[in-house]
Amino acid sequence: MHLSVSFENTEGTTAGSGPVQVGWFLNIKKAGVVYFPPERVRSADMNKKHAKSASRCPAVINLESRYFMIRCPFDLNLEFVRDKEGRPALRNLNGDMSGIRAGKLRDKLHVTAEHEWRYPGIPTVQLELPYVFIADEPVYINQVAPFMHYQKTPFPGTIFGGRFPINVWPRPLMWAFEWHDTTKALKVNRGDPLFYAQFEVMPQDRSVVVSEVEVTDELNDYMEHISGAVNYVNQTFSLFEAAEKARPERLVVPVKRIRSE
Repeated sequence: MHLSVSFENTEGTTAGSGPVQVGWFLNIKKAGVVYFPPERVRSADMNKKHAKSASRCPAVINLESRYFMIRCPFDLNLEFVRDKEGRPALRNLNGDMSGIRAGKLRDKLHVTAEHEWRYPGIPTVQLELPYVFIADEPVYINQVAPFMHYQKTPFPGTIFGGRFPINVWPRPLMWAFEWHDTTKALKVNRGDPLFYAQFEVMPQDRSVVVSEVEVTDELNDYMEHISGAVNYVNQTFSLFEAAEKARPERLVVPVKRIRSE
């Protein structure tokens, strides 16, 4: 079996058919109930009373079907500050009214070291998330801003994601934010769109089905094998082929739901 870390490497092989199965799971169980499952993006107000309604447009439907939304798990209302030593920090503007305890928020959210910021004077904030996506054939994930949803309070900066192959490099996602206007608060309410996940497949016209999967021993072992690599090398993409050689043939095992009669 050859999963391939590049679509170009699949030339000459038999193209897949039917929907592409993408699995997702949370890599933590504690407080997992607060995290929303991925949702396919659909028009919020679908006006189908007119034949020319945008919600009936095949191009709109096709675009929306390729994006899956992740919602914010808890309220964020943050101010960028510097401590007495001038080090960057965050202040929770919700204070005692915050739904999340200060210690838990510090565990999940932090400002990266200033020398690692992409642009001078523009802080990078990272929110650790437990979402992991996995596939048993070549699939790339693209993590992008929720550009199809209107925000009453626009972000005071930009979201930047990434692109990597989930079939050989399943890892927990990180929400990264560059705070361009630090005079404004970063506010995201629980349940608001946090980002989209878009999946690249071959052939490109295949549909994508995203469903929760079992965290099997094989999946746990493989995740352990590749975890933490970013702490030891700068270019983790160089490890994809090595990871592929250690990968079990099958990792996507859908969760079995017990149906009530």
